[in-house]
Amino acid sequence: MFGNKEPQADGSLACPVSRECGACQHVDEPYAAQLARKDARVADLFASFDSADLRPILGMEDPCHYRNKVVSPYAPGKKLPGSTTGGKDNARGGSRGDRAREARARRASATPRHEILCGMYAAHSHRIVPTDACLVENVQAKRIVLAIRNLMPKFGIEPYREDAGSGFLRHAVVRVGHTSGEVLVTLVTNGREFPGSRAFCRELVKRCPAITTIVQNVNERQTNVILGEREQVLYGPGFILDKLCGLSFRISSQSFYQVNAVQTEVLYRQAMELAAFKGSEHVVDAYCGTGTIGLVAAKSGAAQVVGVDSVAAAIRDARENARHNGVENARFVADDAGTFMREAAAGGEQADVVLMDPPRAGASEEFLEALVVLAPQRIVYISCDPETQARDIRLLERQGYRLRIVQPVDMFPHTDHIETIALIERERGR
Repeated sequence: MFGNKEPQADGSLACPVSRECGACQHVDEPYAAQLARKDARVADLFASFDSADLRPILGMEDPCHYRNKVVSPYAPGKKLPGSTTGGKDNARGGSRGDRAREARARRASATPRHEILCGMYAAHSHRIVPTDACLVENVQAKRIVLAIRNLMPKFGIEPYREDAGSGFLRHAVVRVGHTSGEVLVTLVTNGREFPGSRAFCRELVKRCPAITTIVQNVNERQTNVILGEREQVLYGPGFILDKLCGLSFRISSQSFYQVNAVQTEVLYRQAMELAAFKGSEHVVDAYCGTGTIGLVAAKSGAAQVVGVDSVAAAIRDARENARHNGVENARFVADDAGTFMREAAAGGEQADVVLMDPPRAGASEEFLEALVVLAPQRIVYISCDPETQARDIRLLERQGYRLRIVQPVDMFPHTDHIETIALIERERGR
C-alpha cells in the first residue's frame, strides 16, 4: 500500500510515484546510506577548513511522516463520463464576482464534469502527481486534504484551472501542531465570496474532528505564490498553538514555522550547546523571523537577546510570542540586520554571540562586513545550504574568525537537503 513505511529488505522505502514526483530524491535508498552520503557531502564542502571539527549528521529515529505542514493544489483532471457541461466556466461578461457566482450555481445543479486532482507538483513543473498518501507528509494532514477534495463536488466547488484563471479552490494548506495536536486548515480561494462556507466547514470538521480552525485566504492573482494578502476566519480562532523546546508558539496561516518539529528541536538544542551561554551574554538573533530561536536562546542562559528582521509582520509575531511566553529578556526590532549591527557598533554596543539563520542564498557581503564590525566573540550560523555557508565562512576567516565546529542535522530525510550549524569564533587578539 502506498504510504506504508515498512522498510524493504535493503532498508529503503517503497514509493510508487517517487520518480514521477521527485520531491524525495532518495526514498529508494536505505536511510543509513542517505546519512552517510550527506556526511560525505559536508566533509567535502568543509575539507579546506583544517581546524574544524566535522561532527556526524544527526538523523531521525523514524524518518517518515515528519512534515507537519502539508500543501496541496487542486486542479481539474480528466472529464468524467456522463457529466453535464452546464456552460463554459470561463465565459466573459459581467464582473469576476458575477461570473464566479454563475459558475458555482451551474456546478451545484449539475454533475461534476471532471475528476479533482490533488497531491504534489512533479519536479520542475505545474503538473500534479495525484497521491492518496505520502511517506513524508503528516498522515492526519493528508487525510484532511483528501476530505476537502471529496467534499468539493457536494458543495459545487470547482478546482482552480491555472491556464484560464477560473475555478474557485486553489490550494489547501494544513498545519498540525506537533505537541498540541491542533490543526489549522487554510483554504486558498480564487475569490472572496464563498457561498455555503459554514455548511462546508461543518461537514469538513465532522469528517475530520481534529480540525480546530479554518481560514479562507483569497488569492485572485495569476501567480505561483500560494497565499494572497486577504483572509477571513471561517471556523475557530484563526490560529493554533504548538510547543517547541518548552516554549509555546502561535501559528497562523502566514507564520513561518519549521515543518519538521522533531528535528527543529534537535537543531535548536545543538545551536544552544554551541552558543554555550553562561548567563551573561548579550545576543543578536539576525534573520530572527517570528523569534523562535531567539526566544529559545533567551530561555537557555542568554542574558539579553535582540532579534532583528526586515519583515515587519514577522517581528509582530515575535513580540507576541515573547509576551505569550512571558520572556522579558528578549526584544525584537524591525530593521535590516546589517544596518542594525553597524549602528549598534557605532553606538558602542557589543554582542557576545550572534545567531544567524539566513535564507538559502546565504548572507550578503554587506551583512558579513557589518558582522565583522560588531565583532562578536562567537557566531552560531545555521544554514539550509552548506555550500553558501562555507562560502560565507571563508570571508569571515579572512577577517580574523575561525571555524571550530560543523554539526549537520537531517531536517528533510529522503531529500538532498542538509541543514548545518557552524560555530565560528574570533581569534584571540583580533
